[in-house]
Amino acid sequence: MRKPFQTELWLASTSPYRQQLLQKIGLLFQVAAPNIDETPIAGEAPATLVQRLALAKASKVAGTLPNGLVIGSDQVAVFNGDILGKPHTARRAMAQLQAFSGNTVTFLTGLALVDAATGQSQLCCEPFNVHFRQLSHAEIANYVAIEQPLDCAGSFKSEGLGISLFAKLEGADPNSLIGLPLIRLLEMLRQHDINPLA
Repeated sequence: MRKPFQTELWLASTSPYRQQLLQKIGLLFQVAAPNIDETPIAGEAPATLVQRLALAKASKVAGTLPNGLVIGSDQVAVFNGDILGKPHTARRAMAQLQAFSGNTVTFLTGLALVDAATGQSQLCCEPFNVHFRQLSHAEIANYVAIEQPLDCAGSFKSEGLGISLFAKLEGADPNSLIGLPLIRLLEMLRQHDINPLA
């Protein structure tokens, strides 16, 4: 087991996907549910929304701690200017994927790191483009039946069979597609002397 850093690290999310990403790079952390209102503000741009919610999540948890660093993250998928929600049903998942066939979906991930002791924060928005190949109705139906991506914005899991839907992925960090841009996060953590390679 890796020794814990001097500064406690918290993840303001109960997402198993984000937890798996942090575990992958060997960071020891604790999890807390932020329980915030995630309702978009009327007219709010998607990039503004994800940064506001990421910061709100991290700040909410940081406000309950005497010290430590808190990671907050939020993600939306944007297609033709509209924010996509989670499909929740197989029918909606198939409809989303049919619309994406031959087109591009942009994922915007807001990332915040808040120092609970000082209230200081770092904030960014990481974009990632997913270019879908032309998909047949049978391929879409089979994919949804096999992977059941009903709790995923965009109706796919890129870390699984979802990769078979794509023509190309375009962005600085493929982890941002799963919900946590690790390259930017590690950059932020190094400013607090947290480095898994040190």
